[in-house]
Amino acid sequence: MKRSVLFLCLLCMAMTAAAQASERDLQALREWQAGTTVSLEAVSAYGQERCFVVEEIPDKVWARMQGKTYVENPHVKRSDLRHLRLLHWDYDNRPHIGEMICNKKIANDLLSIFKELYEARYPIERMVLPDEYDADDERQMQANNTSCFCYRNVPNTRSLSNHALGLAVDLNPRYNPYITYRKNGKMNVQPANGTPYCDRKADFRYKITTSDLAYRLFKKHGFRWGGSWVRSKDYQHFDKR
Repeated sequence: MKRSVLFLCLLCMAMTAAAQASERDLQALREWQAGTTVSLEAVSAYGQERCFVVEEIPDKVWARMQGKTYVENPHVKRSDLRHLRLLHWDYDNRPHIGEMICNKKIANDLLSIFKELYEARYPIERMVLPDEYDADDERQMQANNTSCFCYRNVPNTRSLSNHALGLAVDLNPRYNPYITYRKNGKMNVQPANGTPYCDRKADFRYKITTSDLAYRLFKKHGFRWGGSWVRSKDYQHFDKR
């Protein structure tokens, strides 16, 4: 009898703790706290469809972007951009809240792609706005952050990047580095901690290949892959013109 009572008490405590955890998760979803790990129960209660949304950039998000990913310029304005609310999985087998700013021209493409990746439990480590890293591309790449819009030039050039127009996505960038080659044959690798992942014959997490689901989905929606470039290799990069 005592064992039964003890079991019921432990069960009630576990159920109470689970309910409290789900409420915290629901609050994170309601407030859309990107970078937060949530439970499947909370996603179900909140509604998965509400977790994949294209919207005009909310005022709070726009304020966060000023002087970081967004600066006044003649090429792209607020009305050209959209805010995506997304979910993604990682190797911990739990849903994570993500967000992204992109050009409105590709917003529905990205929504569809990331929804399919989520449903397939495709691993993406992190998906927060680059503003969390003060729009420092090296820092966010080292953190393996997946992102899209950031008003900047192509590294080491004066040419405007497709990211500056919100038309390019970098996916799991630490494990899929950007590699350029100097005249002496030496490689320049970005991010710096992506050097171990330049060997594309090696087996490691997050690696994008032509048989990869993300590659197939982006190609299906008309994107180019930087991993197929000849003079350089940008394994993290997908863009659409």
